[in-house]
Amino acid sequence: MQAVKNSIGSNLFRNLYAKIDGRKKDILENGNLSCAIFVSSILYLHKLISDLHATVTGTVNDLEKSGWIKITKPKIGAVLVWETKKFEKGQHKHVGFYIGNNKAISHEYEKRQPILHHWTFGAKDGQPIRKVERILWNNKLLQP
Repeated sequence: MQAVKNSIGSNLFRNLYAKIDGRKKDILENGNLSCAIFVSSILYLHKLISDLHATVTGTVNDLEKSGWIKITKPKIGAVLVWETKKFEKGQHKHVGFYIGNNKAISHEYEKRQPILHHWTFGAKDGQPIRKVERILWNNKLLQP
């Protein structure tokens, strides 16, 4: 959990280059699309998934194959998957970590860094700003 907290404000997860149509391209768009690489990097580092991923779908698939289970209430260290949201450049799912006390850390597209925020990004008219679709847990995680 400390690795997640220490990542706040880091530029480490901003770029991932791939060769597309023979040209080098930053597929994370300088941090605009970095939530999955942030989450999968932390989990891969701690041997809780099998590989790094640039997409939320790839990350979730690996979580499920690696023994993560769906739970209904978040626990510290759980992976949160938020609903698909529309943006200027299309629509995207989002993924991050629950750290307790209704707080989460995820890679934010505007700051292009991991940030601390409310686990539903706050509320409007009594409803979450961004609904959590799935909460995933691994029994290898230690509770404080």
